[in-house]
Amino acid sequence: MDPVTTITGFVALYIFMLAAFTGYEIIGRVPAILHTPLMSGSNFVHGIVVVGAMWALLNAGSTLEQVIGFFGVLLGAGNAAGGYVVTERMLEMFKPSDKRQGSADKE
Repeated sequence: MDPVTTITGFVALYIFMLAAFTGYEIIGRVPAILHTPLMSGSNFVHGIVVVGAMWALLNAGSTLEQVIGFFGVLLGAGNAAGGYVVTERMLEMFKPSDKRQGSADKE
């Protein structure tokens, strides 16, 4: 048995608009102190996007669909990797640096 899911354009637009509104409302209410943990959580969501893009690529029927699926996987993976790099750099800002401590001790 081969499960087939069909989403019409109107339903896809409705899902996109609902997700955009929900995301805007959630992100708009997050205090600045929670930004780094939220970024780590959003990196997890980007991983789910990569899995979805791989599923779309696997089910691609034409060459155009395969190209779009490939770029979806490529951009999703780049977004996830970049998110982890940014999160790591943000966390580095909160660690004490030896240079600052060393210069403060000399003064």
